[in-house]
Amino acid sequence: MAEQSVLCILRYRRQCARGIKVEKLMNAYVPEEDILSKEPMWKHTTFRVGGEADCFVRISSPSQLAGLIPRLKEKGIPWFIMGNGSNLLVGDKGFRGVILQIGSKMGALSTEGSRIRAGAGALLSAAAKYAMEQGLAGLEFASGIPGTVGGGVMMNAGAYGGEMKQVIRSVTVLDENGRVFELEGGAMEFGYRTSVIKRRRLIVLEAVMALEAGDREEIRAKMEELAARRKEKQPLEFASAGSTFKRPEGYFAGKLIMEAGLRGYGVGGARVSEKHCGFVINAGEACAADIAAVIKEVQRRVKEHSGVSLEPEVIFLGDFA
Repeated sequence: MAEQSVLCILRYRRQCARGIKVEKLMNAYVPEEDILSKEPMWKHTTFRVGGEADCFVRISSPSQLAGLIPRLKEKGIPWFIMGNGSNLLVGDKGFRGVILQIGSKMGALSTEGSRIRAGAGALLSAAAKYAMEQGLAGLEFASGIPGTVGGGVMMNAGAYGGEMKQVIRSVTVLDENGRVFELEGGAMEFGYRTSVIKRRRLIVLEAVMALEAGDREEIRAKMEELAARRKEKQPLEFASAGSTFKRPEGYFAGKLIMEAGLRGYGVGGARVSEKHCGFVINAGEACAADIAAVIKEVQRRVKEHSGVSLEPEVIFLGDFA
C-alpha cells in the first residue's frame, strides 16, 4: 500500500509537470465556486495548522463523489476524504493532491420511527441534538464529539462508554470504482477506533442509527452533564484534535503520559495539556512539525518509562519533511 501511494504521488507530479490541470477534471463534476486551489489546510482542521492542498473541493452530493473518485484513481491523482478536520494533522508543506470535503450539504437528518438517517456530512453533535429533539435516546455520548457522522462511523468514534457501533444499523458507502452499496451489522467489522470503512478505504455516504424512545428532558440533562464533564476535564479552550492517542489495552494514555513526566511538555507552540495529558494542544503559535514532534517524543518517553506503545488516534496527512 505504501509503495502504491509513492508511485501515485510520483505519477501525479509528472502530470503536474506536463501541465495537466486537476481543476479542469474537477469542473466536470463540481461547480467552480466549490473548487479551491492552493487552499491552506489550517482553515479546515481543529488543530489550526497545515499547509496548502493543491486542490480543495467542497462536495455536495454522492453523485459528485461517484463521478470523481474513479477518475482520480484512473489519473493516478492522490486524494483524501475529510469531514470536519477534527482528527487530522496536515503537514506544514501541505498535501500534493485533492482534498474532498464532505460537509453540511451532505448532512441531512431524518427520522424513520426510532431510527435516524444521517448524511455523512452531518456533525455528530448536530445528530445528537436532533435525536434529543425527536425524543430518541442512545446518541448522547456523541454530543461533544466534534467530527462528522462519516468520520465517526469510519473511526468507530466514542466517548463516555458509548461508541458508534452500538447505534449503527446500516451504512451506505462508495468504493474507489464508484460502486454504491450498503453494509449492515457485522459487515462493518467495528473495532476500537476502526472499521471496514477505514481498512478498505470506503467512503461513507449516509448511516442509519437505531435509537430508543426516551424523555426529551432526561436526554437533554444527560447531554448537559457530559458537556460539563468535558469542560472540567478537557482543554477545550485550545485548538486540538481531541484525544491524541488511542487507549492502550489495560491502560489510560493520559495517565501513562503524566507518569512519564510529560505534563506540559512542549515543542514550539505545541504542548501536552496540563489539564489532560491525553491531549496534545496548539497553545497558540504551533506548526504541524511542532505537534508531530511532541507526539513522537511522548511515544518515545512513554515506551521508555512504562514499556507501553502509544498509537496516535490522529491521522497524519501530507508532507512533514
